[in-house]
Amino acid sequence: MKKILLTLLCLSVIGCSKPSEPEKTVDVLLIGGGIMSASLGTYLNELEPGWSIDIYERLDKVAEESSNAWNNAGTGHSAFCELNYTSEGADGKIDISKAVGVNEQFEISKQFWAYQVEQNVLSNPKSFINNVPHMSFVWGEKNVEFLKKRHEALQHSSLFRGMEYSEDHAQIQKWVPVVMEGRAADQKIAATRMSIGTDVNFGEITRQMIASLTKHDNVKLHVQHEVRDIVRNADNTWTVVVADLANKGVERSVKAKFVFIGAGGGALKLLQKSGIPEADGYAGFPVGGQFLMTDNQDIVARHKAKLYGKASVGAPPMSVPHLDTRVIDGKEVLLFGPFATFSTKFLKNGSLLDMFAALTTHNILPMTHAGIDNIDLSTYLMGQLMLSFEDRMDALREYYPNAKDQDWKLLQAGQRVQVIKKDPVHGGVLQFGTEVVASQDGTIAALLGASPGASTAAPIMLTVLEKTYKDRIKTPEWQSKLKEIIPTYGQKLNNNLELTNKTREWSSSRLGLLYVPVLPEAAPAVQAEPAL
Repeated sequence: MKKILLTLLCLSVIGCSKPSEPEKTVDVLLIGGGIMSASLGTYLNELEPGWSIDIYERLDKVAEESSNAWNNAGTGHSAFCELNYTSEGADGKIDISKAVGVNEQFEISKQFWAYQVEQNVLSNPKSFINNVPHMSFVWGEKNVEFLKKRHEALQHSSLFRGMEYSEDHAQIQKWVPVVMEGRAADQKIAATRMSIGTDVNFGEITRQMIASLTKHDNVKLHVQHEVRDIVRNADNTWTVVVADLANKGVERSVKAKFVFIGAGGGALKLLQKSGIPEADGYAGFPVGGQFLMTDNQDIVARHKAKLYGKASVGAPPMSVPHLDTRVIDGKEVLLFGPFATFSTKFLKNGSLLDMFAALTTHNILPMTHAGIDNIDLSTYLMGQLMLSFEDRMDALREYYPNAKDQDWKLLQAGQRVQVIKKDPVHGGVLQFGTEVVASQDGTIAALLGASPGASTAAPIMLTVLEKTYKDRIKTPEWQSKLKEIIPTYGQKLNNNLELTNKTREWSSSRLGLLYVPVLPEAAPAVQAEPAL
């Protein structure tokens, strides 16, 4: 009898400790309700309309973290105005390769959105994308010389041809009046201008795409649901444990054939929970941002540009000062910044323990090495944290000399987590781009990092598809569909004049954007031979 009772007790203990069986199996499970998940979900729904897709978002609405318009700069990153994409070598030559790559990526994003407009997935393009000229603005002999060389170098690419350059005060006054009002007449300045630059509301794109996705019976959105664990199953599927925050945190399990972690700053910790070896060595360094904002329409009306300057020594690329026209929910405002902030949170709505919770035996050394190698960044952040409101206004007055305190207020933007990764030479390096980390079998992937971020959601999600559906993406069906969604899929635009013009005209007409044909490169002036 004792043996029977003991056996029953053991069985009951085993039964109690056994995790709950997954309620269902889905083809795709997306973690995070931002632009990355929205873009990937849209691709997969178009490629495989019959697949079941679950989306889990811990907040009560989608697009409330990094994708929200107030939490990012809203720049359609094309490298028109961002000086950090064109480095100057020791020989004085300007390397434009990174700028070309970023521009190519944004052209893919525009095609993706234009196609969604055609399919009625997105509507009213003016609600999410608007033409705002992209400008670079510098002062001082050395910086002017750099900008001039940069402009000349970029003219060799069809993607940047048509960019205007000027050192003339009167001309720059016409482009951006507030920047010149109150400026010393003898100051050495220069500016470039690209009329086809854009301001983008990534939050609006996200909301519209997810709203369209959830019209399909096979796509389910779950808000106020937090992913607590990700466990690999013997059949290479995944069991994802989800807590219903609106229902006392009650947990349930969902089985998924493919998992994408698009949780912004929260992606790293969730990727670590998966236990895949590809996640080893990655760490995260959080950086927040603040902007000065004015909605004084007298000022707003006199500045129609995204005007980028040059970063301070040691400053991360995301902290390059810029004075921007923003179009948010139909209203124009001006933002200046960002000013860096520091918090150990990985998300704006995260926990102060986030950074410490992500430390492992695999990433603590890379993180330490990256910290030692980026003393300039630490110094910069310390300086930023000590800025007063007046200090920030002084920084603004370098771009807008007549700015008045009463017209501006300070806004808290979002949190970004920069990637730190293991490096064989340096031990660990701080990386300012984005990185797709996927398991070898392609059943799980995550997006880590920040800039250029949302601007390049469409091409980044193509990379996810290429890394996770390696065989399927080669099929004629997927190839044909991807070329329908992205007409230039598999092609380069750079210095293909005909394709550049055809593509820009196609996407611009559907997005309601300015189209300016690219002209052939001007032949260098030939000097006449001296007479004998």
